[in-house]
Amino acid sequence: MNKAHHRFSPICFITGASPACNLESAVSILLESGIRWIQYREKNKTKRDLFYEALKLREITRKYNACFIVNDHADIALAVDADGVHLGQDDLPLAEARKIMGDRIVGISTHALQEALSAETGGADYIGFGPVFHTATKDAGEPKGVDILKHIRASVKIPVIAIGGIKADTIQSVLGAGGSGVAVSSGLLQGDMKENAQRFLSMAASVLP
Repeated sequence: MNKAHHRFSPICFITGASPACNLESAVSILLESGIRWIQYREKNKTKRDLFYEALKLREITRKYNACFIVNDHADIALAVDADGVHLGQDDLPLAEARKIMGDRIVGISTHALQEALSAETGGADYIGFGPVFHTATKDAGEPKGVDILKHIRASVKIPVIAIGGIKADTIQSVLGAGGSGVAVSSGLLQGDMKENAQRFLSMAASVLP
């Protein structure tokens, strides 16, 4: 297992959905509640704004010794001393990202078996796979379901982080299918964030060793 994986929490909070409070406050609440993996994902800001917001989140996550990943932008990830970068299929090629990131974490979103196999061959530290269920957070295509997730898990050796419409009452089926963890956005933000985080973590602990 890659040296970085011991830092992965089974629950990754992905920013991007609108929190009831500001983003820094939301991240702080979730970290205080036990979440230890934050992925900063923001599609509609300038790179300058992305840098300054990521820098603030890096400061907050460091206080909790939490893993901090920047979505899409390897340069910003390096500039704020993030733990790594997460790439989509249309972002910088994995091999080029690895040159930039060195031994930091590089994750990549996948939606099919061939993409997952290519990510593993290319040296990704983990893959995101989904959407497992229907999600309104972004247009990510048809839900894949837990059976395909199970097939992906059996086909690659690197961690598989499930994403897409995952709620506290479905996390057990996802982890039971072999998911190494789950990435969640609105499922943590809607309602009481502290209660949501604790419920997700409790459900995860009941499945994972």
